[in-house]
Amino acid sequence: MANASGLRSPPTPRSEVSSPRPKFDSELLKAYMKKLLSTTLSSSVWPEPKDRDRVKSWMKEIGDRVKDRMLEIQPKGFKYVVLTQINENLGQGGRADMVCHWEDTDTVEQEVFANDSLICICIALAIRTF
Repeated sequence: MANASGLRSPPTPRSEVSSPRPKFDSELLKAYMKKLLSTTLSSSVWPEPKDRDRVKSWMKEIGDRVKDRMLEIQPKGFKYVVLTQINENLGQGGRADMVCHWEDTDTVEQEVFANDSLICICIALAIRTF
């Protein structure tokens, strides 16, 4: 668009253009994930080999509850993916990093929980569908 001097104004960067599509409220999800991991795993200990199915049940419960919460926050318009991993804490630490180049309405949230016995990493993705 030309201004009074006949020069075109610089285009608005894409990152500053607001999208008419709804955004997923990731702050609500982040708070929920933090509380969920803490309450679910705070007193948990890494099981003996014969009881390792408990780890699978913890991962399934956490994944299902995070996905259910995502559906409560935004029931339509997004595809949801939840990744949950629980490992024995042998002093190695835990970390999750992700770099993604998506639409401005897509989001990813992660939460890491650790106690003396285990480390849990939960990653939740909300991907806008068209």
